[in-house]
Amino acid sequence: MEIYWLEQNESDVPAGNQWLSPEESMCLQTLRFLKRRNDWRLGRWTAKHAIATCLHLPTDFRALANVEIHAAPSGAPEVFLDGEPADIAISLSHRSDTALCTVGPRATKFGCDLERVESRSDAFVDDYFTASEQALFARAPLHNRPLLLALLWSAKESALKALRVGLRLDTRSMCVIPGESHGMIFPLSANSDAWRPVDVRYSVSEVFTGWWRVEGDLVRTVVSDVPIAPPQHARTRVGSPTHSDYRVESVPA
Repeated sequence: MEIYWLEQNESDVPAGNQWLSPEESMCLQTLRFLKRRNDWRLGRWTAKHAIATCLHLPTDFRALANVEIHAAPSGAPEVFLDGEPADIAISLSHRSDTALCTVGPRATKFGCDLERVESRSDAFVDDYFTASEQALFARAPLHNRPLLLALLWSAKESALKALRVGLRLDTRSMCVIPGESHGMIFPLSANSDAWRPVDVRYSVSEVFTGWWRVEGDLVRTVVSDVPIAPPQHARTRVGSPTHSDYRVESVPA
């Protein structure tokens, strides 16, 4: 199975809102704080372009307004095309004026997350990570710990989005296992050209598998409840599927 991804920056978002649907414009007006509005607009702009690119749809403002992203009762984003539910799904994340959108199968549990590489307190590690994750953190060289912690936290966030529960679930209910063959080789390398494997074990029977990469000071993770190939950039999508026969998800890994 394949997942496609696209990132956009705040500087990519136009000043006007003609690319939003009337319902989305009304939703925007309910957001009180400027940063929240900017983050919301950035996420919608990124998602609309990711969807349009994967579906080979036009990206003029009128066409983008017909690609709508609504919040499900769980808060997860859902895609509508011309007012009808789309046969695709997305996951969204934004951090540091950057948004990430992944596009994949509607029937599959998957999620993505962006996380900044930065120092965290010992209390943060104690409060949100399992004993095995804390042991992995303790073994890591000091200069690798901010990157490792960002990876662990981002992978948890991705799995929580795949479960459609967000931070309502205790983050210690899942354990992140980064690296090849459930191992971790230090020092970690900030190679922006490579996606590397990561697993998130939620229960005895449920494991989310996926990938992570780092570029600049941001870690990206994508996980799914079924095996996925390394995520592909949306602009590499080939062919010209229609709304009804789009099957991003059906390609074996």
